[in-house]
Amino acid sequence: MKTTAIIGGSGLTQIESINIIDQKHFQTPYGAPSSACTIGEFSGQTIIFLARHGNPHTIAPHKINYRANLWALKEAGAEQIIAVAAVGGITPEMYPARIAIPEQIIDYSYGREHTYLASESAPVDHIDFSFPYHQSLREQLIHSAESLNINIQAKGVYGCTQGPRLETAAEILRMQRDGCDLVGMTGMPEAALARELKIPYACCAVIANWAAGKSAGEITMPEILINLEQGMAGTEQLLQHFLTHTSS
Repeated sequence: MKTTAIIGGSGLTQIESINIIDQKHFQTPYGAPSSACTIGEFSGQTIIFLARHGNPHTIAPHKINYRANLWALKEAGAEQIIAVAAVGGITPEMYPARIAIPEQIIDYSYGREHTYLASESAPVDHIDFSFPYHQSLREQLIHSAESLNINIQAKGVYGCTQGPRLETAAEILRMQRDGCDLVGMTGMPEAALARELKIPYACCAVIANWAAGKSAGEITMPEILINLEQGMAGTEQLLQHFLTHTSS
């Protein structure tokens, strides 16, 4: 079994069922990551867990040191990464509390440190990013959900916005015209950095709310928290099955 790293997003700052073995604090060439890397056992497998927004949740999406986070996971021994993220649903299939395993990304973020290839000493390189998520890893997550009869959406396009504010209804309509099914704030540059480091990466997106303009009322935190609690419970079951039954 490859050593799996789990990046926890909003609603998942820790996994209760992890038997913690160690916590490693890394200082990377790019600064400090959001949190320590928790090394533990989960369903009989060794995993690495990192809280994307810190623990407690204090770091806004546009302030996350994505380069340090991914570098720390590599230093900790991660051989594949599952990124858990709270998102908004745009298209009808992406309703609140559902889990989606997206297959594509459109990046609307800006001003973020987004590459390891920016320094003068770095080689000039252009990663192939045609398919941003690792297909085999996606298929394994989808298989685990199907085995548990968890009603997931096994495809979709993740649109990554800057944050920390939520989007306007007009922005969501533009994103839908562009082909986005989901909207989140942390999918990039995380996926691209994993590709630069040659670490297989897939996203497990938990739909916390309808995106702006897709429901009758305003988006409220109580609504988000209720949906996240339900969605994250299913996500933990999915991850447990994945770690227990995946052999490669």
